[in-house]
Amino acid sequence: MDPNNLHREKMSVKLGPSPRASSVNVSKSMKGNKAKDTKPELELRKLLYSYGLLGYRLNLKTIPGRPDICYTKRKIAIFVNGCYWHRCPYCRLHLPKTNRSFWKKKFMRNKERDRLKTQKLKKMGWTVITVWECQINKRLDATVQRILKSLER
Repeated sequence: MDPNNLHREKMSVKLGPSPRASSVNVSKSMKGNKAKDTKPELELRKLLYSYGLLGYRLNLKTIPGRPDICYTKRKIAIFVNGCYWHRCPYCRLHLPKTNRSFWKKKFMRNKERDRLKTQKLKKMGWTVITVWECQINKRLDATVQRILKSLER
């Protein structure tokens, strides 16, 4: 398979169908979440800019997973994950109390999709950095230092 067409491959084929929302309100709420230019992303980009780490691309469509930020020349892909939707390993968030089976499936699919994106990028020689929302809120400078180290390699 042509590596340039990997992003076109439907992840849902491997993950199965999406779980159905329990109500119109839940569905509307999920559709209302932004996929790009979220507050944590904007904060990270602002700090990267202040450190002089320019030349990144946003949501690059030509590689798997459309990373939030990527440095194409150095093959570094950065995903800025929301703690709730991607199930942060540091926050240990609980499942919602209503419609638990829906949410469990939803979160499992999100995590599996993240794993597949990372795996595909690594096979293509990319360094993948996952930055969690809580790391941006609590340890932003340390997060940028981690990115700096990857860029220096």
